[in-house]
Amino acid sequence: MHKVEIPQEILERSAALRGGRDVVFDRIDPARTAHVVVDLQNGFMEEGAPVEVVAARELPETVNAISRALRAAGGKVVYLRYTYDAGEPNPWENWYAGLLSSEAGEGLKEVFTPGHHHHALWPTLEVLPEDLVIDKTRFSGFTPGTCALHDELQALGIDTLIITGTLTNCCSESTARDANQLNYKVIFVTDGNATHTDREHNATLANMCAIFADLQSSERLLRTIEESRPAVAAE
Repeated sequence: MHKVEIPQEILERSAALRGGRDVVFDRIDPARTAHVVVDLQNGFMEEGAPVEVVAARELPETVNAISRALRAAGGKVVYLRYTYDAGEPNPWENWYAGLLSSEAGEGLKEVFTPGHHHHALWPTLEVLPEDLVIDKTRFSGFTPGTCALHDELQALGIDTLIITGTLTNCCSESTARDANQLNYKVIFVTDGNATHTDREHNATLANMCAIFADLQSSERLLRTIEESRPAVAAE
C-alpha cells in the first residue's frame, strides 16, 4: 500500500484552519452517511488491465471492512463504475479524442462499455443487494447530466461521504472535490484509495487535507463509525 507522507507545513496549516483538530468528523450520523467506492473495476485492478493500478489490488479488504461497519451502523454503500456510454447526450470528446490519442481513446471506450469484462466490479468486493451500483461517464460522480449519484444520495438524506477507490488523484479526488462543493461532509480514507505512485497519492492527500476533506485512516474511520453508533441511538 502507499506510504503516506504529507508535508508538515500543510498539516500545520490545515490544523490551524480547523481549530487544531487532526480529525474533523470524529462523530457522524451513520444513517446519513454513504461509503462511496470509486471505480474498483477489473479495468483498473486486474493484472495487465488497460488502466492497471497495482496498489488498488490491496484495497478490497479495507473497503469491505468499512462497508460492513457502515452497513451495520445503518449507513449506505454505493459503488461507482467508470463507464463509456455511446448514447449519452453530452459526449466527452475532449477527453477521448482530444487529450487522448485516437488509439487510447477508442481502447478506453471499448473496455469501459457496460457488459465488457473490464467494466465489471472487482470480484472480491462484497456487493450486497441493498447497495447501490451507479455508472458515471466522467471522472467525478457529481458532474451534472453524467451520473445519478447526487440525486440518489439526496433521496436518501445523505450528508456525509466516505471516499475510497481508484485512482486517488483522478476519479476519487474529482468526486471528493465536487462533493465538498455540493455541501457534503467528506472523509477521504488515506489507505482506502490507490493510484500509480506514492508521490501522486500523497499529492492528493495534501490537497484533501488542505482544503477539501477530512483525512482518516481506515483504522481511525472504523473507530469513528463505532463510536458514532451509541451517540446516534441516544438522540
